[in-house]
Amino acid sequence: MVCRALVVLLIAVAGAPAVLGAQQAPVPDLATIMRGPETVGREPGGVRWTPDSRYIHFSWLPPGTDWREAARPYRLRAVPGAVPEPLARRTSDSLAPMFADGYTTRDGARRYVGSGGDLYVVELPSGRFRALTRTQGPEQLVGMSGDERTLYYRDATNVFAFELGTGAIRQLTDIRNGPAPDTTRKLTPQQRALEQDQRDLLAVMRDAARADSIRKAEAAARDSSALPKVYLAREERMRGMWMSPRGTHLLFLTSTSASGTKTADVPNYVTSSGYTEEIPTRTKVGDAIGKQRVGLLEVASGKVTWLRPLANDSTQLYGGLNSWGWNDAGTLALVTADNAEFTTRVIARVHADSATITPLETLVDSAWVGGPCGGCGGWLPGDRGLWFVNESTGHAHLYTMRADGTGRRALTSGLWEVRQVELSADRSRFELHTAEVSAYERHFWTMALDGSAKTRWTKATGGHQVTVSPDGKLLADVFSTANRPPELFLQPATPMADAVQLTTSPTAAWLAGPWITPEIVEIPASDGAKVPARIYRPEQFGARSNGAAVLFVHGAGYLHNVHRWWSTYFREYQFHHLLASKGYTVLDVDYRASAGYGRDWRTAIYRHMGGRDLEDFVDASKWLTATHGIAPERIGIYGGSYGGFITLMALFTRGEYFGAGAALRSVTDWAHYNHGYTARILNEPQGDTTAYRRSSPIFLAEGLDDPLLIAHGMIDTNVHFQDVVRLAQRLIELGKTRWEMAVYPVEDHGFVRPDSWTDEYRRILELFDRWLPAGRGVQE
Repeated sequence: MVCRALVVLLIAVAGAPAVLGAQQAPVPDLATIMRGPETVGREPGGVRWTPDSRYIHFSWLPPGTDWREAARPYRLRAVPGAVPEPLARRTSDSLAPMFADGYTTRDGARRYVGSGGDLYVVELPSGRFRALTRTQGPEQLVGMSGDERTLYYRDATNVFAFELGTGAIRQLTDIRNGPAPDTTRKLTPQQRALEQDQRDLLAVMRDAARADSIRKAEAAARDSSALPKVYLAREERMRGMWMSPRGTHLLFLTSTSASGTKTADVPNYVTSSGYTEEIPTRTKVGDAIGKQRVGLLEVASGKVTWLRPLANDSTQLYGGLNSWGWNDAGTLALVTADNAEFTTRVIARVHADSATITPLETLVDSAWVGGPCGGCGGWLPGDRGLWFVNESTGHAHLYTMRADGTGRRALTSGLWEVRQVELSADRSRFELHTAEVSAYERHFWTMALDGSAKTRWTKATGGHQVTVSPDGKLLADVFSTANRPPELFLQPATPMADAVQLTTSPTAAWLAGPWITPEIVEIPASDGAKVPARIYRPEQFGARSNGAAVLFVHGAGYLHNVHRWWSTYFREYQFHHLLASKGYTVLDVDYRASAGYGRDWRTAIYRHMGGRDLEDFVDASKWLTATHGIAPERIGIYGGSYGGFITLMALFTRGEYFGAGAALRSVTDWAHYNHGYTARILNEPQGDTTAYRRSSPIFLAEGLDDPLLIAHGMIDTNVHFQDVVRLAQRLIELGKTRWEMAVYPVEDHGFVRPDSWTDEYRRILELFDRWLPAGRGVQE
């Protein structure tokens, strides 16, 4: 491990730009870069404090650990200079109840949790715990009574009460998979007449009928003292349950899978059996979707009221359905619902005693409802109402409202986004991660429940992910900069205090590398917008320009990659250093649809992917020509997944602005992708053929003229290998010759093996080296 003094020095100089001609470490070769986590390390994950605030537990691996190794459990003393201690996985698993979420008593002395299928009580702040149940069946907590004497938990379909004083367990519901049995006898008139003759003629038949009547009466008497039976519909399954703190009502969600759907299977050719095996994956966009329902059960009577959070939702088809649970009094619950078209999101209040549901907040979007922290919300303590986050002003912000729907109030505002919000452990304040300082930074803030006392806690430029200690005195911060991977830092709970680094994840050799903090530039777009991009210049590596450039397209569409913290595309970050050291100017662009810039940026691709987002790369090409003198035919473009899709659209429809492209694991026909992602943006293919035809590269392949590399994993269960197989056939039929395909038999959507990564990026580098520096067509 690198000594701490060296680590501090490296952090201090991390943001300094490289100077032309200055002595610096060379950029590693491609094979070294593609070792991935072996060199850059593993990010500390799953950060949790022990209840006594003495230790931080997390998952991690020390520098240089083989890429095949999965992250292992570690802990640290929460003091400067502490060294990560490995924990046996069995030991870590045995401590799971200490860290589980649950219900904390009002005096803060105990927390009741479910862990590993059993119930536990955790003493606070010591963290000592003991099991309340030890069963084979999985128990899951669904509530605690307002007097804190009873825990409510569920099995697969029913709810039970655990009396903390006596340990007694009572079943509260009798919910059964349906449909309800039909006990009525259906007789034809002829059969009914014959039975009547039997009773009239034979005493034994009359005696049997009398005995049957007595048995039914006795069964009815027994049932009157039993729990009322509730039957779900055929194939309907329980999704979630929330028991009111009063113990009188159960809110529950169910789902029923759609019938008649067809699942795409992915062939796996490299198997231990030696036979091709099929991997079941998913349906395709536009196929039938399952039904969902929300019900309110009156426990005493067994009466179920099926609620409708959206107007005209008789189909029970939702884009999303969830609950934020009950208020402290147990009289009101919250339900959130998105319509099947993804254009409307409702927050609705459920009134237990009247079994009614009332919309409180309705957000309608002409494209689709979304944004960061879209599922953030819940009840405030006592009778203070509720809180939620939405994009109603064009940027994601935090709001509160009284339980009756009045008093809606924005607690944050501005041309920036709230990225994450939750209530503090004691529910006394909000804890937020936001972009208020800059769209390119993420900082930690707290704020009182009324919006006052807003305080920024983190100081260093970059990206922070903070977890507050239970005693509120310390912050565990997973922090990174653009040129240093995430590490675990410890900070006193003092605003803007200095933090101490506790982990070092990269190898010493990697830390000694030439890693720069790329400058962020804003490219003027043709519609007047400013498009953010990170730029890598040859002179930063002591190289001369080769007259060529490369544009990188990040994946996922809605993802933020131009910022001042560590990129999830860390291999590409290093690859861009290699390209720049060879003379290429590299731009990494946050095109339209990227996260971090508000609603209009996010939805600019509605009904036309490969439209405004692609134009941002056209504008980037023009900017390189205007400001760096790089001819369009010397500008390459590449990316994976959505980035591969944009690369195909660039070469198929705007090839005059690009000289070559590499499309990795790319969508070629959006009608073959999944429903949840695609239907939001393009609607359904059977109802909006225009959107799908103009957004799918396979329909536009006749425009290909520039050299193209297609690379794809053959067991990709996200964007199926079938996508590029169909495109290859299309290119063959069109007589296209300036393309090639590389396939990777054992790789899924995200490659794992370093040899696969190396082979793929070797081909990308060779493509650019062949076609870009020398100019278009010179080496044909």
